[in-house]
Amino acid sequence: MPEQVAEVMEKLMKAELIRLGWRLVKTHNLVHLVNELDARGSDLISVVRPSPARWLRLTSVTGTPGFDLDDPDWPPLRQQIEEVGKLLDRVKMRVTPKT
Repeated sequence: MPEQVAEVMEKLMKAELIRLGWRLVKTHNLVHLVNELDARGSDLISVVRPSPARWLRLTSVTGTPGFDLDDPDWPPLRQQIEEVGKLLDRVKMRVTPKT
């Protein structure tokens, strides 16, 4: 699951970049995407800039966490999922046509 959280974060950053006129580049480098957002003046930078190191740690996890919710790895993962959910809501509002 941690790898999927980082992947969702990557897709959300790419969606925002494309909305800002960025030409899609095949990359999974989250730091590069954060820098691209910053260069384009995206206000989402305040959400994603503090996080790349955490997202990168998620992508380098060798195993998936267990399903024991008392496991110490779960609270940070839960927080990151919540953060990604909030970012998803913000990005969806920007790219969804108003009816």
